[in-house]
Amino acid sequence: MASSFPARGLDANLGPGTSSRGNVLNLPNLVTIARILLVPVVTWAIAAGEMRLAFLLFLAAGVSDAVDGFLAKRLGMTSEIGAYLDPLADKALIMSIYVTLGIAEAIPRWLVILVVSRDIMIIAAVMLSWLVGKPVAVRPHPVSKLNTVAQILFAGLVLASLGFQFDISQWSQAAMLLVAALTLMSVLFYLIGWVRHVNAG
Repeated sequence: MASSFPARGLDANLGPGTSSRGNVLNLPNLVTIARILLVPVVTWAIAAGEMRLAFLLFLAAGVSDAVDGFLAKRLGMTSEIGAYLDPLADKALIMSIYVTLGIAEAIPRWLVILVVSRDIMIIAAVMLSWLVGKPVAVRPHPVSKLNTVAQILFAGLVLASLGFQFDISQWSQAAMLLVAALTLMSVLFYLIGWVRHVNAG
């Protein structure tokens, strides 16, 4: 999962750019839609205490993300809608997992607030850019790639530890601090890029 999530994202390195247009209901986009449909199921599994099932569904979502990326590139099925649909699916999954784990007190709420606030800010910035007639290019910043990888690995580690009953206390604190640091750094880089983009010509 970690290898494919950051490849396309809303964490844009802002600047001019276009996406190729294509069939909205092509195979990669259908796989992405299936991943979106997994979001409420994963959320239910965590809320119901079915952590092993939640972890397995989380892995399935990661496989689907790798598959749709592979199909889009190998079969030449990249599309403009896919460039936005895929990162939205990823963010929906990450945000729902962090919120539900926070409610279940499996991770601290301050980390949930930080992760979710960052993604809400990014989505709001993308929408605002469209409203002012300066849409952003979907290009992830390297720091945002690292941040997404860290978020996914930490969520997967927590789900696995709860599902298979093993202790991660010796790593969890360091992992949380890493996620928090990368999240704050990505916010900073995103804001700098967004301001430059909006103020450009």
